Amino acid sequence: MILVTLIICAILSFLCFVYIQNKPLSWILTILSVIGMIISTVYIVKNDKDHFGMKQETKTTYQPLHSVSPSKQMKMLLYQPIGTANKHQVYIYQTSENAKKKSHTTVNDTTNQVIKRSGNPRIETQTTRWRYKDGASKLWFGIAAENGKLIKRHNKIYVNKDWLVLSTDQAKALQKKLKDKTYQAQLKAQGKAFVTKQIMAAMKENPKMSKAQQAKLQKQATAEFQAQAMQKLIRSIKK
Repeated sequence: MILVTLIICAILSFLCFVYIQNKPLSWILTILSVIGMIISTVYIVKNDKDHFGMKQETKTTYQPLHSVSPSKQMKMLLYQPIGTANKHQVYIYQTSENAKKKSHTTVNDTTNQVIKRSGNPRIETQTTRWRYKDGASKLWFGIAAENGKLIKRHNKIYVNKDWLVLSTDQAKALQKKLKDKTYQAQLKAQGKAFVTKQIMAAMKENPKMSKAQQAKLQKQATAEFQAQAMQKLIRSIKK
């Protein structure tokens, strides 16, 4: 409507100046039309630069988050750095365990925050957009198509503490290392030595330890070694 008003005022100023023979009346109507043009232009600029007649509206949505790792024992959230400075990332995830396609966060006007805590993994998205304050504002400035324009989007990505958060390159390096035969053999030997040492130390303190207790200790020591080995491997990959 504001653009229509501007055009009408421009046409009227021309018609009044050229075709009205009564000069005093011609000047008065021309000046009024020009004032209408100026006012229309000012409000068009205010709407474009300052979003006059609009307000910010924020909505929060939630969606479930599932690991992209094929292994159920290794939960994983991936990200792809954008640009060489690695200031922005696109996070890659699944919305269900059996999802055929992976989902990812958007890039434009979007920030991401990864939070590790207990509970169900999920993504909380806060989206802020411009909305017209009322019907009158929409009537006057609706032609500019600013209603619903994105201002910013912030994703809070909640994952459990045992999840790995890796770049796509780091994930590839991890998979390659885990499949390496030499590394597997080295890990097996180190694991055996670690578990044996733990059992011998425990039996030294308790020579009467039963086979069931030894088996339980072996299981615990194996899990401890695997966790330590994975943490060490992750640290080396992230360097």
